[in-house]
Amino acid sequence: MLVTKQPVLRRFWYPVMPLAKLATGPQPFTLLGESIVIWLKSDGTPAAVRDRCCHRTAKLSKGCVVGDHIQCGYHGWEYDARGACVKIPQAPDNAIPSGARVPAYHAQARYGYAWVALDEPLADIFPIPEHDDAAYRCVQQFDERWKTSPLRLMENSFDAAHFAFVHRGTFGQFSKQKPEFFALNETEYGFEAETKLVINNPPASHRITGTTEPTTRRHFRNQWHLPFNRRLGLNYPNGLEHLIVTCATPVDDEHIQVLQWLYRNDAEADCSAAELNKWDAQVIAEDKVILETVDYDAPIDVSRQVERSMPSDQPGLIMRKRLLALLREHGEHEVHRLTVA
Repeated sequence: MLVTKQPVLRRFWYPVMPLAKLATGPQPFTLLGESIVIWLKSDGTPAAVRDRCCHRTAKLSKGCVVGDHIQCGYHGWEYDARGACVKIPQAPDNAIPSGARVPAYHAQARYGYAWVALDEPLADIFPIPEHDDAAYRCVQQFDERWKTSPLRLMENSFDAAHFAFVHRGTFGQFSKQKPEFFALNETEYGFEAETKLVINNPPASHRITGTTEPTTRRHFRNQWHLPFNRRLGLNYPNGLEHLIVTCATPVDDEHIQVLQWLYRNDAEADCSAAELNKWDAQVIAEDKVILETVDYDAPIDVSRQVERSMPSDQPGLIMRKRLLALLREHGEHEVHRLTVA
């Protein structure tokens, strides 16, 4: 679907970049087609406003941070986190015009990332209890731009049928093209899909899975959180827990920012962050190659009927039904090419 045409999507939280990236100064980002600038205030929390000075329309992201404010790099006008101009250096004795302001957005720090909601949020950021659990360590993984839609990435994240084909170079078993067990339960936040299957375990993934056996059994507990977030819990027979969080932040109608991080109940000595990131880079690259070939504006082939879809399409169908219900609940009339058949 054309995400920029759905105003209700502006009412959700999206991670936009790691907080560490903001340590170097204000950063630009495009969220749902809106050009914004993000910076860190003196207390370490993020702020976000439109990336456009109200004076001569220069990009504020080309400026710098002064205390809690962002200063335009053109003439030095300063704005606070509410978007109000608080200083005009060329007229220090004059009252600042009430209209001297830029739109401001909701911003907060969570899980090591800056999150932004363009309008009043409908719900809080989804919980990740492991983040504050000393039994788990957190590893930041990917922050990159893809040419696809957020719904495409989400439906792919719950599609067990693609493992044998897309991931045959990593963990997929081509001889086993369907999982041993699959169950899906809808929840208030979206749904949880449970899958059990045997995967390949090549030498490059031995320390990832914690075993040197050529195959191992993987138990998926995969949650979809509206609108475009995935929390994937992977459990192995040896007790290893590997939790992947993937967010498809909508940049515009054709692009997403993929942000991914993970939690594990082991130590760096057991499997280093570098090893984890190298392996997952191979897996996610396999997904990216396929997803960047699909039609970003068509969540499903509009000529195909629901009854003709594969069983593995069920999560994607539920996603589209829930998103359609959300659009209608909030008075959206233009669903564009979002469809369930």
